[in-house]
Amino acid sequence: MDFATKAIHVGQDADPTTGATIVPIYQTSTYTQRAPAEHLGFDYSRSANPTRLALERCLASLENAKHGLCFASGMAATSATLNLLSAGDHVVVTDDLYGGTFRLFDKVLRRYGLTFTYVDASDASAIAAAMGESTRMVWLESPSNPLMKLVDLSATAALCKPRGVLVVVDNTFATPFLQNPLDLGADVVVHSTTKYIGGHSDAIGGFAASNRDDLHEVLKFHQNAVGAVPGPFDCFLTLRGVKTLALRMREHDRNAGAIAAFLAERPDVEKVYYPGLASHPHHDLAKRQMRGFGGMISFVPSGGAKRARAIAMGTKLFSLAESLGGVESLISHPASMTHGAIPKEDREARGVLDSLLRLSVGIESSADLIADLAHALSV
Repeated sequence: MDFATKAIHVGQDADPTTGATIVPIYQTSTYTQRAPAEHLGFDYSRSANPTRLALERCLASLENAKHGLCFASGMAATSATLNLLSAGDHVVVTDDLYGGTFRLFDKVLRRYGLTFTYVDASDASAIAAAMGESTRMVWLESPSNPLMKLVDLSATAALCKPRGVLVVVDNTFATPFLQNPLDLGADVVVHSTTKYIGGHSDAIGGFAASNRDDLHEVLKFHQNAVGAVPGPFDCFLTLRGVKTLALRMREHDRNAGAIAAFLAERPDVEKVYYPGLASHPHHDLAKRQMRGFGGMISFVPSGGAKRARAIAMGTKLFSLAESLGGVESLISHPASMTHGAIPKEDREARGVLDSLLRLSVGIESSADLIADLAHALSV
């Protein structure tokens, strides 16, 4: 089946009891058993829930994965994936990454004996140079947040596989519609389903998928043992949202391309980060590795941090807000919002300046969005 068909049908057969076409919200914590330990596959909703199972099967199919597991948030999915490791293990991490992921790694998991080295993962030699005897995982974002760097996933997997190092890719920005990291050699792919997969800014969730039975068993154990699972209503909302993912991503991609071109032509914009621009250093890789360029753009206006903040507060259609991937357009100031957990000196060394703005381009009229940005830039 093609992507759009899988998004609507996989895991979503008609309800066998009532014939309901849409997967019901199984709002139950427990299940009546025929005899002790004799049940119909469900005993307690932390361990399994039919609405969640439908979502897990659907999302796994979109990532061409054998296994998929849903979590209460993207950070819960990330945390569960790091539970594949043990104290003393070392992780090589892309240096341009979501601030919440940095916070988890630096402020929480380091206390449990994991160590992290941050490198420019767009350079495969930097990944290789950072590896040591204790390296067990490489953590990647591609495109990265917020500077839209790309990593050659196939090359990285080829580097890591002979060493027994796991490759994990946060695929939130690209979505499975534009990129499938498992097909490119990754061992685990994670998502914040809060973003594009849900697509309507009304449900929090996360997802992790793998084709390896051994990794899936560990992830599933921790999903149940730690218990950071989504409720059935959030799963229902996410499953409803994913049905239109293909349609929405085409519009996100088309609108973002138009806005990136508009920004790139303005003399009062110093830099535009968007892999769909020929000027982007990883444009050719994006064309090989992805099926489009996505809906995320970052840019640096001239005039420094003061003007950037004024622009962020001057838009009408672009809401000044955290998060991304919804049908509505958002603008954010990463240094004080999504990446505020990263120390200022580290942010700036990586290029996340106080003058940087990030756009999550929605599916409104591109002409209206460009007019909104043009007005904010002119103030």
